[in-house]
Amino acid sequence: MNAPVKDMLHSYPADLGDLDQDRLARCIEECIACAQACTACADACLAEGMVGDLTKCIRTDMDCADICTATAAVLSRHTGYNPDIARALVTACAVACRACADECAAHADQYEHCRLCAEACRSCAEACSDLAATLR
Repeated sequence: MNAPVKDMLHSYPADLGDLDQDRLARCIEECIACAQACTACADACLAEGMVGDLTKCIRTDMDCADICTATAAVLSRHTGYNPDIARALVTACAVACRACADECAAHADQYEHCRLCAEACRSCAEACSDLAATLR
């Protein structure tokens, strides 16, 4: 686990209750990494010669990046925590990540950035699904 994420979770002055802090930290880390991969992939798609063929990929990348960024931010806040909101958000994030992974995988043979992005999206979707299963 990335030390800053875990360190920040451990520094929270109140009890985090029955949240699985390892799963929470992994989900936050994966969301941040996925947002970066999707942003970079969208930008790389814009630099490709056949950018018109990558319109859906660019849009999906940008949507996924925004959703991952929002998910990481919400999961990093614990004052007034609402598990229903957290569960809905990580579930939506997993859906967005799977959609982005599928779209990028369709271009992965031709573009390395799409292959890498698809991997990051799959990893994030798994982390979000794992955390969602534990949120009560």
